[in-house]
Amino acid sequence: MTTKHMLEARGLCKTFGDNEALVDLNLTVEQGEVVCLLGANGAGKTTTINLFLGFLKPDRGSAFVTNIDVVKEPVEARKHIAYLPESVALYPKLTGIENIAFFDKLTGAERSETELAVLLRDAGLPESAHGRRTSTYSKGMRQKVGIAIAMARNSRVLLLDEPLSGLDPSAANDLGQSICRLRDQGCSVLMATHDIFRAKEIGNRIGIMMAGRLVQVLDANALDAKEIEHIYLEHLHGPTEQREEARVA
Repeated sequence: MTTKHMLEARGLCKTFGDNEALVDLNLTVEQGEVVCLLGANGAGKTTTINLFLGFLKPDRGSAFVTNIDVVKEPVEARKHIAYLPESVALYPKLTGIENIAFFDKLTGAERSETELAVLLRDAGLPESAHGRRTSTYSKGMRQKVGIAIAMARNSRVLLLDEPLSGLDPSAANDLGQSICRLRDQGCSVLMATHDIFRAKEIGNRIGIMMAGRLVQVLDANALDAKEIEHIYLEHLHGPTEQREEARVA
């Protein structure tokens, strides 16, 4: 019997010209699990997310969403996914409640304003902001609306591409708590991030990516942030002893 993972990459590869953006990625995300992909720009994090979304086609290997092959059945696969990019695109002349109502209608749900307000509050957006145009929102507030829109879709899988980038510590903490609430409700999350501390706080597992390769997967509960940082830096620069020798030389 085939195991049903919420997300699965099998030998996933993608090149752009001479650049190997992703090399033989094998990765799974289970129900109610947050997996954080930790790495610098160009490590392959965004390429991985775009392959799961079907925005890119792999050169080799396969990407699956709830056992649905993304290349063979892209429309069906996307029904189970919500996506939050680094900067959420909202209609600036509409209020927060009007934005979520618009996106809710696209799914055919058409919840009441009261129900939508609950989603915005659960995502951490203060009620005083619901009636303001989103052109007045900070980035953190826009991200919260994005989370609420994802919650409205009742998506089983959430893909996040650097959602914490550019947020102040308070906004990042609020967004992290919203992601954890979705996880606790059974949502599966794959998040690309540079932020070691938030990856530790939010993630169940942390995948370290370097130059298109998944070089190690860590149990976030078994390590503190300092230990994760140490492992990450060793992959980035080599063992401490080698770095010291290079510095002296």
